[in-house]
Amino acid sequence: MKLLIASDLHGAAPAVRALVDRIEAEAPDRIVLLGDLLYHGPRNDLPEGYAPKEAIALLNGLAGRIVAVRGNCDAEVDQMVLDFPCMADYALVEADGHVLYLSHGHLPGKSPDDPPTLAPGSAFLSGHTHAKTLDERDGVLFVNPGSTSIPKDGSPSYAVYEHGAFILKDLDGNTLREGGWE
Repeated sequence: MKLLIASDLHGAAPAVRALVDRIEAEAPDRIVLLGDLLYHGPRNDLPEGYAPKEAIALLNGLAGRIVAVRGNCDAEVDQMVLDFPCMADYALVEADGHVLYLSHGHLPGKSPDDPPTLAPGSAFLSGHTHAKTLDERDGVLFVNPGSTSIPKDGSPSYAVYEHGAFILKDLDGNTLREGGWE
């Protein structure tokens, strides 16, 4: 199974268009969105190309392939305009015998600093920090794809999961880092 994983789009239409281009190039089976899809929130500057209505149209065009969780900037009104569920605090996806726990990463018990109990060979996927990570702790992979629109580590990015490995990529599709279970 191939997954494309993104977070923290924050309604930035140019970033969402670039992500859609990457989705077309990568041809994933499913698209995982880890929250903060349409709004930028009070702590972030307005992202370049902020146009949530355009982002809505682009995301709704992919609705049948999306698994999404709620971020701290997402609200019930977002569910009214998006054609896929996006209000769950977490979701579980099984891929190639691995359990992938999806969370935005901002809630107690659902964050990288306070994760749920996961078995070795699982992965905890989260966004929220706008910074890419790919680390292993006690046999559990912790993956953050960074942000497509407001990166706090220098480059807009996303991740791909395929055949038991994660690859962090920039929005041009260049590999930045890769890893899997040891």
